[in-house]
Amino acid sequence: MPEQDPQARARNFEEVALGYTEEMAVEEATRCLACKNKPCVRGCPVNIDIPAFIQLVAERRFKEAAEVVAQANALAAICGRVCPQEEQCEKFCVMAKVNGPVAIGRLERFVADWAREHLPQNGDRPQPAPDAQRVAVVGAGPAGLTCAGDLAAKGYRVCVFEALHELGGVLRYGIPEFRLPRSILDAQIESIRRMGVEFYTNTVVGRTFTIQQLLESGFDAVFIGTGAGAPVFLNIPGEELNGVYAANEFLTRVNLMNAKDFPVEGTPLKRPRRCAVIGAGNTAMDAARTALRLGAEEVTIVYRRSREEMPARAEELHHAEEEGVKFQLLTNPVEFIGDENGWLQRMRCIRMELGEPDESGRRRPHPVPGSEFEMEVDTAIIAVGQTPNPLIRQTTEGLAVEKWGGIVVDEQTGATSIPGVFAGGDVATGAATVITAMGAGRRSAIAIDEYLKAKRGAS
Repeated sequence: MPEQDPQARARNFEEVALGYTEEMAVEEATRCLACKNKPCVRGCPVNIDIPAFIQLVAERRFKEAAEVVAQANALAAICGRVCPQEEQCEKFCVMAKVNGPVAIGRLERFVADWAREHLPQNGDRPQPAPDAQRVAVVGAGPAGLTCAGDLAAKGYRVCVFEALHELGGVLRYGIPEFRLPRSILDAQIESIRRMGVEFYTNTVVGRTFTIQQLLESGFDAVFIGTGAGAPVFLNIPGEELNGVYAANEFLTRVNLMNAKDFPVEGTPLKRPRRCAVIGAGNTAMDAARTALRLGAEEVTIVYRRSREEMPARAEELHHAEEEGVKFQLLTNPVEFIGDENGWLQRMRCIRMELGEPDESGRRRPHPVPGSEFEMEVDTAIIAVGQTPNPLIRQTTEGLAVEKWGGIVVDEQTGATSIPGVFAGGDVATGAATVITAMGAGRRSAIAIDEYLKAKRGAS
């Protein structure tokens, strides 16, 4: 796929990948064997009929291809950009054994973009009946948006309550614009709004009102899709210093609050000069690449394991390296050191060596005695994981939760311990992928439909 030149894109926030042309999409689609048993579909959390839409692309029937994708995925233009297809649908592609899998994700992006550019986007869509049963969706991230759209398509009146002042959840505050342009996200949300879904921002469920109050105020069911937005810290000395950020805060300031344009915009952000990003997942790559675009002279990924254990997508690692991000592997921070005014100046680290695999399947890192050293840094971004915000579980009596804070749900339906309350996505699984959260939202929409039909029949 065509991309911006690495040296140019490392200093701007425009989209890196430029997308297929029609000719490129058709050529790639002709590689599909249209397998009868459809192994690729097994790897798709929302069960897109992948061979069907790709065959339509090969025949240049782009409108029909987009319709096939839209039947299963209301956020296809997003998934085509940010989902790890190499670990999902493409992993099962038969062509992977020959000369590489069919580029399913890039073709999904192509048909979604083609539909947005060539088909009317503001036409009337079927609206729910005034007396339809009502469902509250808490959180406007990928799980909540998918659940809301699917329920609206089934004829329910859906209200989405979002704590932030803009919609999209992690799609808005977590993923940089050079990976997911805001115009794409806005268009996808608008398509759901046109289905009759109502959105309410600046509404913090658990403070503005509780889950129980939603059930008591006329909603027949509730879906909780509040994600995993609370950061995990290292718990080492110096984390309170100015210049030390959780990745969530750093990315939220830039992506949601437009801190890159400070002081024109009102949200301040320390411009990094020498930046260390601790962690090696997709969030770490996003933070590192964002720091470059903010003008950092040097950005280094600091990771306690080796390259083989890095959880980030291969594409994200490749893009980071192309743009000039450095990698300090088998290294773990043990202390942040500041000046007399409380500003970060250095980071003390220790070398690591790998032992036997731990519960994650990756080799467990162990410190090497006497190997401490210091790095000169004025900005450190901690990207070692996220957990669900505790507000919902603290204010919802009778809601069963895991020891680590996730909501206990039935894996097939998303049903929680409270009748009529469902949950899915990162709030139940911990931080995962956009498409996994969407799959959970879709399964819960089906289960809520069945629950409400049974409820209506019983009454």
